Amino acid sequence: MSTVERIWGRDASLWTGGSEAQWLGWLDEPTRMVEDVALLEEFAADVSDRIDAVVLLGMGGSSLAPEVIRRTFAVDAFHVLDSTHPQAIRDLEARIDVQRTLFVSSSKSGSTLETRSQTDYFWSLHPDGAYFAAVTDPGSELEQLAAERGFAATFAGVPSIGGRYSALSAFGMVPAALMGVDVERLLLRTSEMVEACRFEDGNPGLELGRSLGENWREGRDKVLINPTPGGFGLWVEQLLAESTGKQGKGLIPCPGETEPGPDRQPQEVRAGDPYELGQEFFRWEFATAVAGSILGIDPFDQPDVQAAKDKTNAILASGEEPSVDPVGSADELFAGANAGDYVAILGFVSPTEENELRLSALADRARTATGCVVTHGFGPRYQHSTGQLHKGGPNTGNFLQVVDSTGEEIPIPNREFGFGKLIRAQAMGDFESLSERGRRVARIRLEDI
Repeated sequence: MSTVERIWGRDASLWTGGSEAQWLGWLDEPTRMVEDVALLEEFAADVSDRIDAVVLLGMGGSSLAPEVIRRTFAVDAFHVLDSTHPQAIRDLEARIDVQRTLFVSSSKSGSTLETRSQTDYFWSLHPDGAYFAAVTDPGSELEQLAAERGFAATFAGVPSIGGRYSALSAFGMVPAALMGVDVERLLLRTSEMVEACRFEDGNPGLELGRSLGENWREGRDKVLINPTPGGFGLWVEQLLAESTGKQGKGLIPCPGETEPGPDRQPQEVRAGDPYELGQEFFRWEFATAVAGSILGIDPFDQPDVQAAKDKTNAILASGEEPSVDPVGSADELFAGANAGDYVAILGFVSPTEENELRLSALADRARTATGCVVTHGFGPRYQHSTGQLHKGGPNTGNFLQVVDSTGEEIPIPNREFGFGKLIRAQAMGDFESLSERGRRVARIRLEDI
């Protein structure tokens, strides 16, 4: 049987012969999701007269696709909160009227610490279920909470779809409907790609996946992803990194990088029309499954993600103040980089435009100093995205953590810690997790850049 036949036939032996067959619900979801379009549109219409804005509370697979959809369709009244930094929460509150905002709590497991903390915080400001909705897998803690609090709606995820493959499920399509996107049109366009990915010849997903995997075999493990107005690289970064970065292997996504090199492969994002976005989500999902078979890994698990979460929980449970003092320096870290390495700037700072520029400038400095590809992202978002690659992928990363003063604390209801302590614990936990795996890592303060 061919690779295409084995994927559609749910043949786990294409990968490791493990649990892969249980995680292939994304193959059918774009077609099945069309059945729910009327329900999504009805909900969006029902809430429209009492709200001025929508805030999605989510992390990783629950937030990145909605953020790319928001950017692609240029929707200003939709906000994605995937930070625990107190300043990010203060900035969001300044942009919205909490009393006229719909909060969508989005978590597959229903127990994501960041999402549950954000949900409880905004509930304390406006405890009215008419202004809350949930997207979560059946039977989760969040589903139960939504029922107890009388949320306006709860949309069920599909247990056979992992978070990073969920863009075309309720986790992406509920937000899209609330943005005013024509979801049926988006899904019908996507179905064209789904059908094309059934072919042996001219299969766009197969071709991309083979290119990714065969380039990797030849030592080109850095994937250069061209910039797009919708920031597609944000989403595909998680898809590639979390799916392939394990067992010392991995494709290293580098959104925005353009400089060629012997360790690099350029790959093009094809979404000239906003309504081609769903097609591109599916093409890259199929391609990642194909590439995973070439790498010889399970592209649907994430065995190293829990490590940093466990560290964070232990730090918070201890009651002690997390230590985020500087360790080493940027110059020392950059000097130790080797040919074929990559540098990752990990910013546990407020995700403002100003800080994005500062991290970008630091990335440019790293690029010049090392000659390596450089990625940068905000924590804790990246922990749900590239964190698996950082810990389980090849030991070629040089990690520079950047921290700042979190300012006045914002308490989290029913917790013994606030958002400031939470993000400091997350920074400390991730640093320790990287260090224990023998990764090269340093920490500096934002004001010292």
